[in-house]
Amino acid sequence: MAARVGLTADRVTRAAADLADEVGFDNVTVSALARSFGVKDASLYSHVKNVQDLRARVAVLAAGEMADRIGTAVAGRSGKDALAAFADAYRDFALQHPGRYAATQIQLDPERVAASPGHLRSIELTYGMLRAYGLGEPDVTDAVRLLRSTFHGYSSLEATGGFGHFRDTGASWRRTVDALHVTLTHWPSTDEEDKKS
Repeated sequence: MAARVGLTADRVTRAAADLADEVGFDNVTVSALARSFGVKDASLYSHVKNVQDLRARVAVLAAGEMADRIGTAVAGRSGKDALAAFADAYRDFALQHPGRYAATQIQLDPERVAASPGHLRSIELTYGMLRAYGLGEPDVTDAVRLLRSTFHGYSSLEATGGFGHFRDTGASWRRTVDALHVTLTHWPSTDEEDKKS
């Protein structure tokens, strides 16, 4: 039956990613995926080792898709324009593909990350976007953590209806990105931080 439906590792991974968007990443199992194909679980084990391998494959796929979207958005932009384009692409992906987005947040083996073009491109895009702000280390790493936690936190709260106020979430998002730009432009120097400690 597996041959009849034309199963391949790529097709299984894409189907798992689609299933994740429909039912939630945590609910993606080999059994659920096999049911969606109308085959027995055993038919999938020639393409994926286990559920952990399946979810890792979805994470790699999703990271690539997200990096492609962000890369397209920031192309030819710099400074605040690049920040806003990056932020909007990130948020849109998280809201439109909740299962895929959840997959991008799992911790993978370093070897898998190193072999994942999407993960590597995501890092390059983030640091490239921040280059216009003229930050050196450790400030760049701190800025990356600020952006990631802000984008992730906002998107996650918005996706679950966590913002109960009537204020439009899109308007608040734009103000959040504006505030991040101001913060990055006026980043406190490491010397100033050392004096405080």
